[in-house]
Amino acid sequence: MTGWALGLRGRLLLAFAVLGLTTTALVAGVSYWQARTVILQKAQDAAVESLVDEVSRLVPVRELPPSQAELESIANIVSSGPDPALVRYRDLSAGSGLTISDIPPKLSSAVGDGRVVWQRISVNGMPVLAIGTELMANQPGGGTEPTGIEIYRAHPLAEERHSIDQLAALAWSTGAASLLLAVLLALLAARGVLRPVSELGRAARRLGEGDLKTRAAVRGGDELAGVAQIFNQTAERLERQVGELRRMEADARRFVADVSHELRTPLAAMTAVTDLLDEESAKLPGDAGKAARLVSQETQNLAQLVEDLIEISRFDAGTAALSVDDLDMAAAVRATLRSRGWTDQVVANLPDGVSARLDPRRLDVVVANMVGNALRHGAPPVTIDLRADRGWVVVTVADEGPGLAPDVLAHVFDRFYKADSARARSDGAGLGLAIALENARLHGGNLVAGNRAPHGATFTLRLPQDGVR
Repeated sequence: MTGWALGLRGRLLLAFAVLGLTTTALVAGVSYWQARTVILQKAQDAAVESLVDEVSRLVPVRELPPSQAELESIANIVSSGPDPALVRYRDLSAGSGLTISDIPPKLSSAVGDGRVVWQRISVNGMPVLAIGTELMANQPGGGTEPTGIEIYRAHPLAEERHSIDQLAALAWSTGAASLLLAVLLALLAARGVLRPVSELGRAARRLGEGDLKTRAAVRGGDELAGVAQIFNQTAERLERQVGELRRMEADARRFVADVSHELRTPLAAMTAVTDLLDEESAKLPGDAGKAARLVSQETQNLAQLVEDLIEISRFDAGTAALSVDDLDMAAAVRATLRSRGWTDQVVANLPDGVSARLDPRRLDVVVANMVGNALRHGAPPVTIDLRADRGWVVVTVADEGPGLAPDVLAHVFDRFYKADSARARSDGAGLGLAIALENARLHGGNLVAGNRAPHGATFTLRLPQDGVR
């Protein structure tokens, strides 16, 4: 497994969580921003209106330029209440709780001509709304003129900040609650979606394991119910088809087994006749002798084919059985070579002392097929090696021929397979190596084919040393 992947449940949870969190953040953020703007705007409007109302009561100004006492009198009027104020005329200033250094230059430069300006600043770490204006004097002919007296007042925003902090905390709480609700909804949705998916997965697993009667429960009429219905239809068709294939396979096996057994009796009679022909073939002249020898050889091939088919039918029917005994492996392999007259054709490396509990007859069949295949299709020298390997006995047969082509290597143990389709019938029907592999597996071992460098084919037989596994 590569990368990081989430299951269906995880993806549902993640999708619901992201959707809930995004929606909550958007709604809470917009609500928080609007409420914050309204709170600050309301505080600002009230503070500005209060200052303008108080400044309007200061007109007319008694003297210009004003004295320090005049500035202090004005400062006392505009600073009544909790808001500190500052009154400045050129280099003179008066007030309490607010100094000229607290006033931002941008705000002071904007004061003039009776305009009311404001700016949010921080004084001693506390947020305040600084408001500034210039005091205007009435002219005798009507209108007003600037007096140069600047009035500043700072309105604390502590209460507004507290209200805004409460709004922020409420937004966070709402977001957390929405996220929790989204996760709960995701769990419910995942449970509703994943339960039929899990049931369908278990049904598919049972079907894959061979239980062809498995069916998925169909609930409702949604897409998952449609998938379950299709699964059931597929399983039903598969059950019918596999049943038909099994019936046909059983019929074919029974047919092969019946035909093979029925052929045994006439083959026994034919073998007896060919034995007589073998004795007399040397005395028969010309073509008659050749015909007698050909009939004898073909009868032997047919008898071997029937025996191979009977053996294959036993493997297919599961009735093949072992008759194990304690064997000296070196002696058993030598007996196989000697009985077939191969002792002088094979280089044998058979150390003494290697023993195993195996079926002697089936071991003889496997070794004979390995060596016979090397002698027929390889090139000398053909070697056979025996060794023990941590509870296993290993028999390797190798030759110096061209080796096995890749397309041949993939099918060398298939039944009735011949590397050369034009090979003569005397080469066999292509069942020898298939039977050898089945015999190896019956012991709990294996038989593999391969090539070796620089050339040549190898067949390696591995069998358990202490009995069938």
